Amino acid sequence: MATRRELRFVLTLGRWCRSLPGPRARAFAAVVPGVTQVDNTSDFLGKKPHRQHPGILHLPHVRLPRALVDAAQLLLLERAVPSLEKQVQALTNHLWSRHLPVEPEELRKRAAQLEKKIIENSDSTLTEEKLCGAVLHALRRTTYHWQKLSYNEELSLIYMAARLDGGFAAVSRAFHEIQARIPEFQPQTIMDFGSGTGSVTWAAHSTWGQSLREYMCVDSSTAMLGLAEKLLKGGSESGKPYVPGVFFRQFLPVSPKVQFDVVVSAFALSELPSRADRAEVVQTLWRKTSHFLVLLENGTKAGHRLLMDARNLVLQGKEKSPVDPRPGFVFAPCPHELPCPQLTASKPLACSFSQAYHPIPFSWNKKPKEETFSVVILARGSPEEANRWPRITQPILKRPRHVHCHLCCPDGHMQHAVITARRHGRDLYRCARVSSWGDLLPVITPSEFPLSPAEDPLNLDKDV
Repeated sequence: MATRRELRFVLTLGRWCRSLPGPRARAFAAVVPGVTQVDNTSDFLGKKPHRQHPGILHLPHVRLPRALVDAAQLLLLERAVPSLEKQVQALTNHLWSRHLPVEPEELRKRAAQLEKKIIENSDSTLTEEKLCGAVLHALRRTTYHWQKLSYNEELSLIYMAARLDGGFAAVSRAFHEIQARIPEFQPQTIMDFGSGTGSVTWAAHSTWGQSLREYMCVDSSTAMLGLAEKLLKGGSESGKPYVPGVFFRQFLPVSPKVQFDVVVSAFALSELPSRADRAEVVQTLWRKTSHFLVLLENGTKAGHRLLMDARNLVLQGKEKSPVDPRPGFVFAPCPHELPCPQLTASKPLACSFSQAYHPIPFSWNKKPKEETFSVVILARGSPEEANRWPRITQPILKRPRHVHCHLCCPDGHMQHAVITARRHGRDLYRCARVSSWGDLLPVITPSEFPLSPAEDPLNLDKDV
């Protein structure tokens, strides 16, 4: 006979399952009590403690290289920027709250709707000139005004003070995932599109410095390129570069035969003025990719949606490079190539992750910070080459004898799993308890397993 606690648990579980959107049979697609098991293919359970399971990918607080910190501080000391702290905060807020530019088709559609509304509400006949003026005035009031940022020397320094450390932390986290999951991968060449202050170069050198021999930095701003070169030379123009083999240019390499082991675009796609420009750049970057294409943006809805557009463009693209015809697949963070369940939900959410870091120790910037970002890593080859484990998409909620995990599952659905040692097994429970936001949960569920009414957790409330 069921105890009062068990009855309360079953009733609560039943109410929660009925509130889930979509088909109920999908609710436990990744973690099924009594069926899902820890993927112990690497035999880590016999060799390592649970806190070191192979799905753990988060980094401790990231620290910038000492040489980079010293160079950044020296450059700001040499050139006194008025009200630096206020300008840094203003630029940070602007970059975080920035929306994508409105597309011409959407602008024309809005203009037509406003014109119709103005004509309907007008008491007298308007001349064409007055009607156009009224529509333009209404558009200016209701439409987001996107402007391209033009980086001169002063604005480049402000950007360095605002974004160098956070960008380094986010890129380091992305590179760490590749290194942790494929330790034998040793890239020799890397290209950074929209290189800015060169944080990708520093992060790549910290991760694969022993194998990398060529770093290609591409940025349209000559002021940014000059600042990145000074940072590499310790804050001067004539010093010896801290990282050898770094090349700077304003345009992407033209030759289709030139490929790089790793291609990166960190917080640069959102600087392009239209969807067509972004699509052209993403296709070019993919053609230049030999192994991994790493795309990062702010952890906002706009940043996430932009990355999903780029992801779909690569996965659905019919254009194949004559140099490298291998197809692409999602290496991270998605464990599938299906539409993002975060975007198809009734209330879309940004799929974002967080990385803690120690900022450059300016007078206003001394406490540890968190960088929230969205990322997608595309790879050439077959999806079977990657682990298809569920991804933890929100912070783990630990409670006595149970853990709440929000998972993006290999079948393309989201799952809120409540994991206990009694129902799921001690190993799975302990692995979940030591995991963090952004990690993979190393579990497998037999796809051919049919849930009988007695075993299906969704039907437990019917038996009470």
